[in-house]
Amino acid sequence: MAKPNEKLAESLKVLKALQDNDIVGIRSSEISRTHRERLQENGYLKEVSKGWYIAANPEEQEGDTTSWYIAYWKFCSRYLNEKYGEDYTISAEQSIILHAENKTVPKQLIVRATKAPNKTIELLHGGSVYEMQSGLPKSGEIIPKEGIRMLSLTSALVNMSPVMYQHDVIEVRTALSMIRDASEILPPLLTGGHPIIAGKLAGAFRNNNQPEIADEIIKTMKSAGYKIKETDPFNSQSNTTLIGRSPYINRIKLMWEDMRKTVINNFPTEPGIPSNHDAYLTAVDEIYITDAYHSLSIEQYVVSKELIEKVQTGEWDAANNENDRKQKDAMAARGYWLASKAVKQSIHAVLKGANSGKVFSEEHRDWYRELFAPSVVAGIIDLADLAGYRSSSVNIKDARHVPPSVDAVRDAMPVLCELLTTESNASVRAVLGHLIFVFIHPYRDGNGRMGRFLMNLMLASGGYPWMVIPVQQRKEYMNALDVASADGNIEPFSKFIGELVNASMKGEPVAKI
Repeated sequence: MAKPNEKLAESLKVLKALQDNDIVGIRSSEISRTHRERLQENGYLKEVSKGWYIAANPEEQEGDTTSWYIAYWKFCSRYLNEKYGEDYTISAEQSIILHAENKTVPKQLIVRATKAPNKTIELLHGGSVYEMQSGLPKSGEIIPKEGIRMLSLTSALVNMSPVMYQHDVIEVRTALSMIRDASEILPPLLTGGHPIIAGKLAGAFRNNNQPEIADEIIKTMKSAGYKIKETDPFNSQSNTTLIGRSPYINRIKLMWEDMRKTVINNFPTEPGIPSNHDAYLTAVDEIYITDAYHSLSIEQYVVSKELIEKVQTGEWDAANNENDRKQKDAMAARGYWLASKAVKQSIHAVLKGANSGKVFSEEHRDWYRELFAPSVVAGIIDLADLAGYRSSSVNIKDARHVPPSVDAVRDAMPVLCELLTTESNASVRAVLGHLIFVFIHPYRDGNGRMGRFLMNLMLASGGYPWMVIPVQQRKEYMNALDVASADGNIEPFSKFIGELVNASMKGEPVAKI
């Protein structure tokens, strides 16, 4: 008789075969009841909806969302394609959001299909799909994107609800910026007879600093015999110059413009660079152990004050001590010490008058190499990980935000550096610099630590003290970052950082070991 572990191994083989075929949404008919129940019992399978499952990590705790958020879009692709084939599309509004390269897991995905039951299908973690019975646009207006059938960019702009101009401003502006010429948007306006929509789009393009497209829409619709009145559907004017068709570049610029005022309103007044540079750098040294403990603990390394002091004083000996050499947490602590020294040199340059954005642009790769060099030498991570920005996709644990693609990282990082270089307010550089860095997630690992180093360099550029985020507030910190990244709401994160900085400026202890 097979032992329990042997039975589980057989079930895992069945699951692996499905995964090898890139099957993310698993139908109950594709796996026997015995294997299904065994895998569920051991945490390797989760039920998403009746008759549908995804593979899961057995180490996840109750309420963990990581495996679901990673699987979400592939699951929806298979679920919808199996159920409706080519007889569906997601809504115009969700199509706009995906065209803007916002792959945040939505609370509800709205699907249009001719045979849909007008029913909400509940999914994991409070999510759902609303399947709405509706006619579909012409086949040429529907395109596939990562396995999901969605409206083309022009069709989505024509068919989206006007409320998006107020509720999803960044996504709509990003989508508009992807239109290069009026000839792309005019065909559906002309053939569909949409003078009112054409007037709104003309006003939207003009507001979005694309007046040539606005003028062409008005002239062409009038020449075709339509009465058209231009109206501006936005509530505010954009001051951002959008370039090219890269949605990531434009989204980041728009996020920065939209969020900066909120950050300033939630931050104490900038004290200015202190005259005594040595005293400032000494204060950075004095807070190092506390900072290292909390920053590493936020990333869930198991560290102690004693381990950090051992690394700081040089007692850590990878060359002659086997335990030191192989201990992952010690490697992280050693790397944090080396990177902190590099960041301190960057701060010194900023205190002497260097532009903080240029310093970050030129030196952040040095911080990263120092952060992970000990782990590479010890053989814990690959040498290739020091090569630079990531070469594969990543996901953030328990976050709805999905970081940009590999190619987009190379577009996005120069934009972040440009914004840091030209921004006049240190609090904005600190808060939005940290947010956008982890939004981009340019490295395979270490993004949180690098983001906090970036934040503290920018705080120094305004004379604010080095700020430690307490591990006890990890959940609040991570949630605030995800709300900013996924929902575009910077208020919780700016308040969180602003209150900590304000307390530090008053000499109040914000973090202890």
